[in-house]
Amino acid sequence: MSTNKQAKQQVVKEVKDDLQKAQAAIVTDYRGLNVAQITSLRRALRAENVKYVVVKNTLASIAAHELGLEALDVYLEGPTAIAYGFEDPVAPAKVLTKFAKDFDKLEIKGGLLEGNIIDPARIKALADLPSRDVLLAMVAGAFASPMTSFAGVTQGILRKFVGTLDAVREQREKESA
Repeated sequence: MSTNKQAKQQVVKEVKDDLQKAQAAIVTDYRGLNVAQITSLRRALRAENVKYVVVKNTLASIAAHELGLEALDVYLEGPTAIAYGFEDPVAPAKVLTKFAKDFDKLEIKGGLLEGNIIDPARIKALADLPSRDVLLAMVAGAFASPMTSFAGVTQGILRKFVGTLDAVREQREKESA
């Protein structure tokens, strides 16, 4: 087998593995960005633990077909790079959307969210979501709120009970005096 063929098979395997492991994979067209802008984008993505890889469309298409993701072919035209979010599915959408606002040359074509095809509009909506940590804090706050209210009500009842006992004690002291 030729070295070139082995290299292509290795790329297909890597793309396939990344697509399987990623919670989100966003396909972009980076045409028109200069080296400094791409470097800046890669740095911003890396800071969020997002892998950004330039891929050949035919090899990405082969990997997608092997996973039953033929619908991804629609986004595999022109120069293509894929951002893989392995930990936080919102992270690649946030970074890419912000970058696309600053540099209109970056085009978000579409992608995958937990194995489902998503279009650019859904990616923008995903980018508008709060971060995973903020969402978890909101959920924790929602769970804690009833307990906090219960503790406050219980404390109020105890205060009234103690006040009543004090009043009864004072009344008995007056009666016995």
